Amino acid sequence: MEAFMRKKIITALVACMALTQCHTLKSDCEALREREAAIAQEEKGAYFVGRRYYIPLCRFWGYLREPGQSWRTAKLVMMDESVVHTPDRGPEDPLPDATFGRDQNVEYIVKGTYTGQKGYDPSTNQVLPLFRAESYEVRSAEPGFLFVPSEKYSKDFVTIRPEVMPAPEVCTRVLSEQ
Repeated sequence: MEAFMRKKIITALVACMALTQCHTLKSDCEALREREAAIAQEEKGAYFVGRRYYIPLCRFWGYLREPGQSWRTAKLVMMDESVVHTPDRGPEDPLPDATFGRDQNVEYIVKGTYTGQKGYDPSTNQVLPLFRAESYEVRSAEPGFLFVPSEKYSKDFVTIRPEVMPAPEVCTRVLSEQ
């Protein structure tokens, strides 16, 4: 009898988890559809849209994408500060007046170019493109989610990547089942 009850409880838990994940996927897809439509309306030009993604002790700056392009195409980059310093440049933790990283998730208009070189981030063991910024302008201090609304940010390790976005065909299927 105990095994029978355990099986029923496990089945109920699995069903509940599946329903919750389905609801999350549907709401993620709805939010992505709205944002992709807004991105498609962006003015084209010689700039990039950047989102600061800060994790202590890491050397990358955040994600960059071209205007009108989905965040699916965004690249995690390291910044070459030979022309201009990043907006949050300042003392880093554990110094008492630390300012580095306080712009986590701020969205910028960034002008500059990819150098064609790569940089190594030893904290994450990643080789990343190097971008030489010429200017930064805050586009939004509170832009919302980066890849999907259900993503969870952790300052302890890289958790947010374009790969977490459901494929367009998955969203099309999920949203057509309404």
